[in-house]
Amino acid sequence: MRLWRAVAAVAILAVGAGRASAAVERVEVVERTPFAAGTSFGAVGAFEKIRGVAWFALDPDAPANLPIVDLKLAPRDARGRVVFRSEFLMLRPARAQPSTLIYDVNNRGGIGILGQVNGRSPANNDPTTLADAGDGFLMRHGFTLLFSAWTWDVAPQAPGARPLVFAPPVAMGPDGAPLTGMIENEFTVSAPAAVATYAGMRGLTYEPMTPDDPAAVLTERARPDDVRRPVDRRRWRFLAAEPAGGPGRVTLDGGFRPGVIYELTYAAKDPYVTAAGLAGIRDLLAYFRDHPFEGAPVPQRTLIFGISQSGRLIGRMLHDGLDVDEGGKLAFDGAFLQVPGAGGSAGFNSRFVQPTRHPSMLEEHDFPSDAFPFTTAPSRDPVSGRTASYLDHAADAQGRLPKLIFANTSTEFWNRDASLLGTTPDGAADVAPAANARLYAFMGAQHYVGRSPVRAPYVNCVSTTDHYLPVRALILALDRWAGGGAAAPESAYPRVADGTLVGVGAYQAGFPKGLAVAPPAQALAEPRLDFGPGFATRGVAERVPPAHGPSYGTRVPAPDADGNDRGGVRMVELQVPLGTHTGWNERAPETGFPWATARFDGSFLPFARTEAERKALGDPRPSLKARYPTRADYEAKIRAAAAAQVAAGFLLPEDVDRAVRENLGLYDRIQAHDPKDRGCRYLFGE
Repeated sequence: MRLWRAVAAVAILAVGAGRASAAVERVEVVERTPFAAGTSFGAVGAFEKIRGVAWFALDPDAPANLPIVDLKLAPRDARGRVVFRSEFLMLRPARAQPSTLIYDVNNRGGIGILGQVNGRSPANNDPTTLADAGDGFLMRHGFTLLFSAWTWDVAPQAPGARPLVFAPPVAMGPDGAPLTGMIENEFTVSAPAAVATYAGMRGLTYEPMTPDDPAAVLTERARPDDVRRPVDRRRWRFLAAEPAGGPGRVTLDGGFRPGVIYELTYAAKDPYVTAAGLAGIRDLLAYFRDHPFEGAPVPQRTLIFGISQSGRLIGRMLHDGLDVDEGGKLAFDGAFLQVPGAGGSAGFNSRFVQPTRHPSMLEEHDFPSDAFPFTTAPSRDPVSGRTASYLDHAADAQGRLPKLIFANTSTEFWNRDASLLGTTPDGAADVAPAANARLYAFMGAQHYVGRSPVRAPYVNCVSTTDHYLPVRALILALDRWAGGGAAAPESAYPRVADGTLVGVGAYQAGFPKGLAVAPPAQALAEPRLDFGPGFATRGVAERVPPAHGPSYGTRVPAPDADGNDRGGVRMVELQVPLGTHTGWNERAPETGFPWATARFDGSFLPFARTEAERKALGDPRPSLKARYPTRADYEAKIRAAAAAQVAAGFLLPEDVDRAVRENLGLYDRIQAHDPKDRGCRYLFGE
């Protein structure tokens, strides 16, 4: 295959750029090569891979940049601009043709959309081979894919991996003096350990400004709201990172124990202007929106897609108006926020923020992640008295808003406050989404499609529900909708008014009795965090850890007689069930936190195969034999459910056979499985 390579000499200048794209000064192509050895993806043809670097120059006084915390404290060039650069990667049709550009917000440096939508995460974060394309879904549908670096807190990865890591500007005080602040790091261990890292999940943190800081404080407590108990400073020490550049470590005489929440606080310096990374996304999209690139026309439209942390980042962009460029134009026409929980309104844009941190039932309740307002239409917070909406600052100069899809699983209702996207902050009443937004809840699914062959560190086998299939259908629906075509399917999520969204007590009362598992006694109800008055006005925390105010009122999907969630998008797995799929899983007692739910995982509890087996087990749910007398009966019902999902817009005709095959395979494996075998491998055909 022919290889094109141009280094440094190929610089594409922002010709004729007005304020709409002035923040990108130039784009340099450093690698251009055929993707997947020139394999043709249907009528779209072959794809190519382009690696490059974009140079940015932000005007700190431009209205579009005023929300960026500490941007005015970053070093400036002779023109008064804050300058930085970002690596980017593009996969696009090799033949110039109309295309929709999808920007995938990387998650902790890694590409996410290919794994979830195409079914294969690229090796070394570097899509190169045909295998890296998975089933080629996004390629067959002609999308141009764009990825770039936006965050700094990415832990070092294995040799050869190519994470996308951003180097933001550093904020400084008067005359270049360093800015300082307190850093909080919360961590746990699931087994006894002599040494622990204290950064967030697969991330980095701000390290102490004083090596082995004698004033640093380590505390311990059993539950998030318990009183912190200081650990004698003579009993613990900082250790060097391993590997170099990795997260800091700490050792404790006698070791760290499961069942304890540890918190390490100390003074740090040199905060990054983290939201410069969000502006970099905005301005890179604005640049490609307006400029033909390397022989290809500008995109027909531009979408942004983010999973989990990356979806929450999109939420923060919308909250702060960072979806609108310096020229007052929308940087993207549509956004897909996949499993963002309550939406991500509070992280990513404050001094000393740690983007990888986020709360769940057990950990990290003190880190800014979600805060009022949550709903895309206005709602009132009864505690503060404010009335506001998610989109108060998201419209462009003409009042236009991007089309939005928020898609959560059942797990986000239990562990990430997802109900708040559709209710008042106290959870008392529904709030219908704005006309440009859709809310979807994938019932019985967990944060990612389960694949674990073992129960540990949880009590139950994980949920098998495949919510990646409706995601594929909804990506195409968002593309049509953002382009002025048919609207995406109407919102489908549990509601207070129809009884499908309830409190945990009502869930417990409605869950089938007699099963070997009991529902959790609580779901996450994130507290209102008070970092001091400077946080609301300047993004600067003056109180670390923050004070906790009244918690928001969260709810969970109501169960049906089988324990499967009602309301929302009930995929074929719930319409024609083989067992109970829940959004929660219990932590195993040996982890030390049996009262808490798994952070990302649900549960699957198969039905008994026969009525005799059901009675022997004391299972209140009808058996498979009672529901589906023969395999052919089950297959007919699955195909009918799949056809209904196609008609509703949540399954593509091209994915019907996959949905039927996956569920028939699970049916066969359950029939062949001895219920005395506690393993989970049989669920996945491995």
